[in-house]
Amino acid sequence: MNELPSASPLPSGLLAGWPAALELGYAVVQGRTVPVHRRHQGPLRVQKHFIDGHGQCQHIVVHPPGGMAGGDRLTLDIHLAEGAAVLLTSPGAAKWYDGFGRASSQQLRVEQQPGSLLEWLPQETILYAGSVVALDNRFQLQGDACLLAGEVMCLGRPASAERFDRGCWQQSGEVWRDEQLLWCEHSHVPGDCPLLASPVGMGGHSVLATLLWAGPDLPPELHQACLELPCAGRAAASQLPGVWLARFIGDSAEAAHHWLRGCRDLIYPFSHGRAASQPRIWAS
Repeated sequence: MNELPSASPLPSGLLAGWPAALELGYAVVQGRTVPVHRRHQGPLRVQKHFIDGHGQCQHIVVHPPGGMAGGDRLTLDIHLAEGAAVLLTSPGAAKWYDGFGRASSQQLRVEQQPGSLLEWLPQETILYAGSVVALDNRFQLQGDACLLAGEVMCLGRPASAERFDRGCWQQSGEVWRDEQLLWCEHSHVPGDCPLLASPVGMGGHSVLATLLWAGPDLPPELHQACLELPCAGRAAASQLPGVWLARFIGDSAEAAHHWLRGCRDLIYPFSHGRAASQPRIWAS
């Protein structure tokens, strides 16, 4: 393939990025949670839903391009009606490429009515060196709605000898219940940030995993069982008012997922009233 002459300007559409949006709504129909609203714009879709034997609706969110370039913008709006039970995941890693100075973003907005239960468990997010990324997650819970949210962040690609030494990772996360803020975290991490190497930050590691449960406080024995899970890295957990939070730091996305899903398996009988099962996409 012949390359374009270096003097040729990029088309204005490329400079603007590629926006995509997805709206999803779920409700209980005849004892099972089913999708009742779906609307998309641009390359953001869901595969056909699967309803397990307990009436939970499992959906896989797909971004067909497979990665985000500079200027791309993703927006997800998710609504769970009263009593709805939903698990949302993704088919593979989300890759955020070198933006060459242009920022990319993802905004997630979730509204849950009383009695609903959402699992937000995408596959890992990989930030390439040079990516400028803003991730914004906001969960609005009403009444006794519950949330189990997990994520795995990979900074750079160590297997390719690529460190996250340029670019910027900006992230905000908020969990609200009945208009009261339960948990809030905002971070701004440039590629040359000293916290990436500091022992009070990432300590030179490249993978960070988080599991958050917003619901009734975990029993102390479950909290302790999660702390005692073996992991190929460092892990800790805290029971905060209305939110249980666990963190992993290491160098392997596979190890991070193994630890995160181990915690999920332990708390599932408490959070869901049954043993955990794995979405089929995780085994593929």
